[in-house]
Amino acid sequence: MKSNIVFYWFRRDLRLEDNTALFHSLKSGFDVKPVFIFDEEIIDKLPENDARTSFIYKTLHKIDADLKKIGSSLLVKKGKPQVIWNDLLKEHSCKGLYLNRDYEPYALKRDKEVTFIFEKAGIPVNTYKDQVIFEKSEILKKDGTPYVVYTPFKNQWFKLFDEKKHLIEKDSSKLFHSFLNYTASFPSMEDLGFKVSTITVVPYKLDKLFNYDEVRDFPALDQTSYISPYLRFGQVSIRTMVKYALKTNKTFLSELIWREFFMQILFHFPNVVTNNFRKKYDAVSWRNNETEFEKWCKGETGYPIVDAGMRQLNATGYMHNRVRMITAGFLCKHLLIDWRWGEAYFAEKLLDYELSSNNGNWQWAAGTGCDAAPYFRIFNPIEQLKKFDKNLEYTKKWVRDLNELTYPQPIVDHKMARLRALEAYKKA
Repeated sequence: MKSNIVFYWFRRDLRLEDNTALFHSLKSGFDVKPVFIFDEEIIDKLPENDARTSFIYKTLHKIDADLKKIGSSLLVKKGKPQVIWNDLLKEHSCKGLYLNRDYEPYALKRDKEVTFIFEKAGIPVNTYKDQVIFEKSEILKKDGTPYVVYTPFKNQWFKLFDEKKHLIEKDSSKLFHSFLNYTASFPSMEDLGFKVSTITVVPYKLDKLFNYDEVRDFPALDQTSYISPYLRFGQVSIRTMVKYALKTNKTFLSELIWREFFMQILFHFPNVVTNNFRKKYDAVSWRNNETEFEKWCKGETGYPIVDAGMRQLNATGYMHNRVRMITAGFLCKHLLIDWRWGEAYFAEKLLDYELSSNNGNWQWAAGTGCDAAPYFRIFNPIEQLKKFDKNLEYTKKWVRDLNELTYPQPIVDHKMARLRALEAYKKA
């Protein structure tokens, strides 16, 4: 099929509304052919019934249905993006590629290779900022270096933030006539080699955010928004969320800024993916006991709040934020297991897994990160339970055998583990 078109490449921006690169592609003067690629480099590392794959598939199906209402379609492919774009360029007379920027190390490498393919063919690649308010080097210290402490970064974020400039939503609805008029059949899950997951993504609830600062630490209240997977895959734009947070809750806005802080840390210091941000902690002598790690993964540590969090994660792909801190701290400090083990397990299970935030928060918990909890801050899981789930409502929901003889004894004594961790970190 030959025609003068431009491609729009959906990635982590799975929406037709308020989508920067899509908006500009529709204004290009050419017909727009939207494409999504299930990248084998990513997909092949996941189980065939991964919940996130099912979530993306369901979202793409809805986008395709919306496009079919206006006489267009979404082209869905699976494979290596570089190979697929090479093939598509042979089939089409193309005038440009439009996409929103991604900042993770693998994405940067992939996008550089795809850009080379297009530019070699004399076709421009148009990239845009979309998933953040500030990107790359837009927020720097006076000496031109990136911030590595959150509070000064946040202060500068607010200093540079202009509601009129940064929260302009891109209304594409009047431009939908620019989508290419054609029909493509939408592949089934089986066609793509996927199976439907038994884990589903919960609908988000923004009405929960009004008193977020007062209730966010108490898992039994279940007063979090569940927005994170939708923000991760771009079903909701960051502009919409910041606008909403400004009106409702500044604490929630701070969480959105933490997300951008960790993104710029990853962009400027990509070695954090596999290395401690603070090199001095390279000398920590991790115990890395595989049996204890397995018990932590299964939620069988004998510490109820830790076990409740891990069992919630395994069953649903979610874990309450306060409980994430407790479970991560327990693995690193009580069991002296390398944060990278825990980070990889969360990456496999979390529906809202995002490399920058997962890495940043694990390094925070381990005390090895840029703006980390000091090494001597060691959460007492017994006190945390009393403080944040004193009636055991959350804990009993997930640890059904809490009062049974089958429930395990604590795998480690808190007092001993605390002293052991302090000693290991001091030595390092």
